[in-house]
Amino acid sequence: MKKTLIASLFALSALSSAHAADIVDTAVAAGSFKTLVTAVQAAGLVDTLKGPGPFTVFAPTDEAFAKIPKATLDALLKDKAALTKVLTYHVVPGKVMAKDVKAGTVKTVQGSMLTVSTAGGVKVDAANVVKTDIAADNGVIHVIDTVVMPK
Repeated sequence: MKKTLIASLFALSALSSAHAADIVDTAVAAGSFKTLVTAVQAAGLVDTLKGPGPFTVFAPTDEAFAKIPKATLDALLKDKAALTKVLTYHVVPGKVMAKDVKAGTVKTVQGSMLTVSTAGGVKVDAANVVKTDIAADNGVIHVIDTVVMPK
């Protein structure tokens, strides 16, 4: 079921490749965010992240999700409220490109503050930003190597 849904989303994004894709389609097309896309679907956030935004998403890779113990991740995927809290902690309102990032705190869609540091590379909380400025028509994705948890 999950593979079929992801394949369907990928097919839809391929059909719309004549213009920029939204955050969800961009993540699906990248291929390294399968767990994130599954989590977004489980939390019911697909329509939100396909909305007008703009959004800045700090997107954990599949390898970042693999750092979470399987039992913990499985439990999180089954708890919609907790999952929504974690996922919206990775989203900041507005479109913040790498050149505009400044050290400090920024309020997430979840409501908590995310700490951004720029010394020795950009970090959000304990996660390293490993790729920046993946443009979408409703925002931007910055790739991180660790799933960050709200405080």
